[in-house]
Amino acid sequence: MVDFEKAARLKILPPYLFKEIDRKKAEVKARGVDIIDLGVGDPDIPTPTHIIDALKKAVDNPAHHRYPSYSGMNTFKEAVAQWYGERFGVKLNPDTEVVSLIGSKEGIAHFPLAFINPGDIALVPTPAYPVYNIATLFAGGKSYFMPLVSKNRFLPDLDAIPADIAKRAKMMFINYPNNPTAAVAEPSFFKKVVEFAEKNGIIVCHDAAYTEMAFDGYRPPSFLEVAGAKDVGMEFHSLSKTYNMTGWRIGFAVGNSKAIEGLGSIKSNIDSGVFEAVQMAGVAALRGEQSCVKDMIGVYQERRDLMVRGLNDAGLEVESPKATFYLWIKVPKGYTSAKVATRLLDEAGLVVTPGNGFGDPGEGYFRIALTQTRQRLNEAVERLKKIGF
Repeated sequence: MVDFEKAARLKILPPYLFKEIDRKKAEVKARGVDIIDLGVGDPDIPTPTHIIDALKKAVDNPAHHRYPSYSGMNTFKEAVAQWYGERFGVKLNPDTEVVSLIGSKEGIAHFPLAFINPGDIALVPTPAYPVYNIATLFAGGKSYFMPLVSKNRFLPDLDAIPADIAKRAKMMFINYPNNPTAAVAEPSFFKKVVEFAEKNGIIVCHDAAYTEMAFDGYRPPSFLEVAGAKDVGMEFHSLSKTYNMTGWRIGFAVGNSKAIEGLGSIKSNIDSGVFEAVQMAGVAALRGEQSCVKDMIGVYQERRDLMVRGLNDAGLEVESPKATFYLWIKVPKGYTSAKVATRLLDEAGLVVTPGNGFGDPGEGYFRIALTQTRQRLNEAVERLKKIGF
């Protein structure tokens, strides 16, 4: 008899949030309910045509059919460096400070393997994208959770981290604009992070996937814009949200050359890099005309305004976010996050994400993703008003 007992690293993991949501959604859908999915942040807008055309052209070139470089094509890395310089004023060496990723999730998941030894501590925000904690656990590390709460504008309170924990910590994850809270951070906060990291010898990992999804003229900064940031850390970025390329699986990490080298060493032993035709499409995205990004922002801004008005009219409390395509909504009095999510699914056919699924401090909130058409969002609002709170 073969023993298929799972490894200890799998036994300690919480259920993956979106897998559980998919299970519950399938149960309700099987009853014939018309589901409006506001749960997962997967853009419904198609990838811009010029990017698709670049892929088609690259696929026809046999030179792209062989193993790619694990660190990325020079052309792609140069495009990343050029884009960072133009967008953030950050100078990057494409040879040593840029690495291509099979989506930023892959890079985030692999990065702790390069620097976390069993028992090492990573400072991890909560509520947060689950992969920061999971990646730490897979590397044998321990997560010290930094609560993100409204009184601190959903920024971690660095002063509240015990001195002994700060000295033992090997790395810190941060993410702004933030998923799930939609909070933003200004350079003054990043400056404090740099000072904290320098003092305690901590590698900073900033997940910047949503910097290009911002509204009302707001332009989120890069962590690397702050003086000294490249000395202590690096930044993950993705083409997924900026160019509606979630299924293409392409992103990049930039910053400190030792951090990039460490991640590259892991990748060279685990994967064989990004398909070069997809990288050429990425080049077209980064170097091409950026009106598609402006148009995308306009669509989500309209959806944001529609849903904020509708939610407020339905008796729910939500602030209008400056960035991301998420709304972080307070649950009504007498409800828990799970109870709201369950009621919305059972009685209104609406899939939302309970805040506590991102971490205990997320209790009292639920998240909506603006990844449906205006027509479907209007329908969602009408259903909300019908069931009432």
